[in-house]
Amino acid sequence: MPEESIDHIDFKDLNRKAISQPLVSHMYTADPSAHVFNNKIYIYPSHDIDAGEAFDDLGSHFAMEDYHVLSMDTIDSTAEDHGVALHVDDVPWAKCQMWAPDANEKDGMYYLYFPAKDYDDIFRIGVATSKSPVGPFIAQPKPIKGSFSIDPAVFKDDDGNYYMYFGGIWGGQLQRWRTGKFNPDQPESPTAFLPEDNEPALLPFVAKLTDDLLEFSEKPKPIEILDENGNLLLAGDNDRRFFEAAWLHKYNEKYYFSYSTGDTHFICYAVGDNPYGPFTYGGCILNPVVGWTSHHSICEVEGKWYLFYHDSSLSNGVTHLRSVKVAEITYREDGSIETLDPYRL
Repeated sequence: MPEESIDHIDFKDLNRKAISQPLVSHMYTADPSAHVFNNKIYIYPSHDIDAGEAFDDLGSHFAMEDYHVLSMDTIDSTAEDHGVALHVDDVPWAKCQMWAPDANEKDGMYYLYFPAKDYDDIFRIGVATSKSPVGPFIAQPKPIKGSFSIDPAVFKDDDGNYYMYFGGIWGGQLQRWRTGKFNPDQPESPTAFLPEDNEPALLPFVAKLTDDLLEFSEKPKPIEILDENGNLLLAGDNDRRFFEAAWLHKYNEKYYFSYSTGDTHFICYAVGDNPYGPFTYGGCILNPVVGWTSHHSICEVEGKWYLFYHDSSLSNGVTHLRSVKVAEITYREDGSIETLDPYRL
């Protein structure tokens, strides 16, 4: 449910109809990246605040400054907030807008991946490390070389290789990198440099990480998302094309690339045979939630699969004050995923 349609919503009734409730209510959290480390669930969200920034299509009102880590002993237990894990003031290269993060683990070290604008107002992706999954994390002095745009998600494959998926259009600046270099020539606009509706949609990117998980080991590659006929999804196919919120998980030896359609508010998925794709569109995982954005992760917990997502119901629909939730997802026998409605009729 985009913000323009919330004027007449009864939020008490909506919250009663919601399929799940916020995992924490003492602060606003969004963009949850969930993992199981050492048989415990850890969630790495962004931390929404009301910084007084004007609402615009570039996301200036999403002025997040730090990250907290949440943990849960089981999928039904109360989520614990472990406090500030990393603050923008502790990242030498970062100026502002600590947007959707992710994390992963290798050999007892934990890695927090995050986008932020540098002092040239260009989104880069950084990494911070800790010996604890809840931090505090120590940021590397510079962003990952060759990184750009937003929404990093790091997937560990069965062979021990780690891959980062990333990208986001409009405020995420992906469209400004169409030539391979950042294009600052026009004033900031969410539609500047976007393809025409009848052209292929902008694609997210993937890059294998180095053994120390601190840099790309290769130049990022675009990820093809195809329709049922094997053609790239078009920019005008707003209900299916990629906008932001990349995520990858593996189920029954297939790779599932999931993402948000942004301005149409769906969480969709596409399926492929290797971590680089191509991926063929498979369907919608989550129908629109209250609030403008939709962002998610998918995590297996004790043999069941769960969608971690957010909505703005707790803040009565305030776009930039969101709350993390979780709901179980179901796979059909053919590997397709049943669509969730976030609110019961």
